[in-house]
Amino acid sequence: MIVVCSLSKLETTVEEVRPDRIISLLSEGTTLVRPASVEEANHLHITMHDIHEPREGMTMPGEEHVRRILDFARGWDRRRPLVVHCYAGISRSTATAYMIAAAFAPGRSESELARTLRKLSPSATPNPRMIALADHILRREGRMVRAIAEIGRGADAFEGTPFKLDI
Repeated sequence: MIVVCSLSKLETTVEEVRPDRIISLLSEGTTLVRPASVEEANHLHITMHDIHEPREGMTMPGEEHVRRILDFARGWDRRRPLVVHCYAGISRSTATAYMIAAAFAPGRSESELARTLRKLSPSATPNPRMIALADHILRREGRMVRAIAEIGRGADAFEGTPFKLDI
């Protein structure tokens, strides 16, 4: 199971679900303290901004980021949850959960997975750049991009509610 949360809910989420691994997706300069219950080797911290077009002074998600995420996820044995978080738990983290679920379940319909994501998180607005890169890497021929476009932008929220995505 993949558990998605915001930075402010990371500590309580980790206490509740006892994950094996954590993926942190934060902008440069955001303070992060790795929960002590997760080994450093099982924590992937990627610095990027939640943008999908280049902006001066900001780090746009790139192919190397998506490949690192997918490679890290492939090392997860799935016996305990994987926690994925970004600052708000709405865009980078939901994109990451979606692409990892797609990688682990190659026969699962991209549209069904996107609809499940929307049902679990009304505010989910997966970062479109990350989705496009994952679609290319996973050879989904645009199906991931179309599926996320079909569910549209999520409900306005300052912070997403934590949710659990079964693969």
